[in-house]
Amino acid sequence: MKRSNTSMLQRIGFVLMPNFALMSYASATEPLRAANLIAGLPLYEPVALSASGQSVHSSSGLSVECRELMAHGSACHTVFVCAGGGHADWGDQGGLYSALRKLSRQGVRIGAISSGAYVLAAAGLLENRDFTIHWEHAGVFKEAFPHLNPRQARYVIDGDRVTCGGGIAPLDMMHAMISQRMGSHFARRVSDWYLHTAIAEPTAPQRGSTAQRFGTHHPALLTVLEKMEATIEHPLDRATLAQSGGVSVRHLDRLFTEQLGKGFLETYRLIRLRHAQNLLKQSALSISEIAFATGFSSSSHLSRVCKAVLGKSPGAFRVKFLED
Repeated sequence: MKRSNTSMLQRIGFVLMPNFALMSYASATEPLRAANLIAGLPLYEPVALSASGQSVHSSSGLSVECRELMAHGSACHTVFVCAGGGHADWGDQGGLYSALRKLSRQGVRIGAISSGAYVLAAAGLLENRDFTIHWEHAGVFKEAFPHLNPRQARYVIDGDRVTCGGGIAPLDMMHAMISQRMGSHFARRVSDWYLHTAIAEPTAPQRGSTAQRFGTHHPALLTVLEKMEATIEHPLDRATLAQSGGVSVRHLDRLFTEQLGKGFLETYRLIRLRHAQNLLKQSALSISEIAFATGFSSSSHLSRVCKAVLGKSPGAFRVKFLED
């Protein structure tokens, strides 16, 4: 016989930041709705929140009505910060940081979705914590908080901190949370509701493998490419990277040409330039700071490469992104 009372109701709050991603939000809230339908009683109540209580627009332009965080957050079991966009969208709007700290002191579990971990870090809520952030925002995060180290994981549950990488990763995170509370069989039924048959482990990667992204399976070349991505700020020379891959410099050059159709220097430059693009879009760093963070000798050096590859200067690229 189904129970009709609300004694099991658990409120889950979602602080929506400007330009949050609808996919991330839906991936986190829809499993809660399905859990209620499957159970036939109110297990969860998703609550859309904002610091001001005003509605918030997603990255696609859809407006979501919200309740005020401080008026309703303390009644929540967990409050997630759901963010996307760029650095300008992650500020201390309406005393958001202090509100999150107060809720944490009151015993509310605090979480983050996609770039929401940036907000938690800015509020001082990730010190000595295990956490993750969407891979696209990891570079900006490290520039702002060099003493914190996000894990490359789909989601991380560390006591009263719960973080995930966004996109469809919240489906996996919610499966784990529902499983902890309601059992694995019930959580499996919720996941099946959304045809979510391949439930990922929390430590599963957020991105495709290096082999998938670069289209090569040569072990020496993969080792070098991974080293390149890990040394953006201080690029290594060809000889050092060849040694890390266990090949000669001449053989390494042949591998780049034969396997990727691009030379060593061009590939390294493109890897660094992609990172510079992310920083231009998502951070408030100056162009000079971005140049040094991506291994270019000066802002003029970055500008020359940007113009040659992208057809526009870093400043023009940043302006275009803001206008879009």
